[in-house]
Amino acid sequence: MADTAISTGATGSSGASNGGAKEQAQEKAKDVAGQAQEKARDAGQKVRGRVSEQVDQRSTQAGEQIRGTAGDVRSFAQQMREQGKDKPAQYAEQAADRAERLGGYLEDADGDRILGDVERFGRSNPWAVVAGGLALGFAASRMLKASSGERYRSTQSQLGPSQ
Repeated sequence: MADTAISTGATGSSGASNGGAKEQAQEKAKDVAGQAQEKARDAGQKVRGRVSEQVDQRSTQAGEQIRGTAGDVRSFAQQMREQGKDKPAQYAEQAADRAERLGGYLEDADGDRILGDVERFGRSNPWAVVAGGLALGFAASRMLKASSGERYRSTQSQLGPSQ
């Protein structure tokens, strides 16, 4: 009977120590998971900061170019007016005004604002984003197809007619 009690006691204490080890392992796993989430969050913020910085730089450059183009369109509109073509001149002026506003927005807005505006547009117009993605994908596939055909022809001309 004493042997049974000792053996039961040993089993009970080893079960308790296994339970403690299990709890420690769970705590360790929670700590590791928390650290991983924190590192992922930090990495995401760094990436977003870099993207925002690039968007800011590129958008400023694009804004300057668009505003320059708007000035050229205004000159064209003026020439059209001098030739007595008021309707085309009016359309050109409207296009120049819109281009001027877009250029000003791109120059003045920082990367975070532009990214936020793009996100809001994407959420409010998901089908427009899908359609834009399809159009870009189609254009990219056509460009790749055209360039692969050109590479094929240049390879064939280098190999000669016997190949």
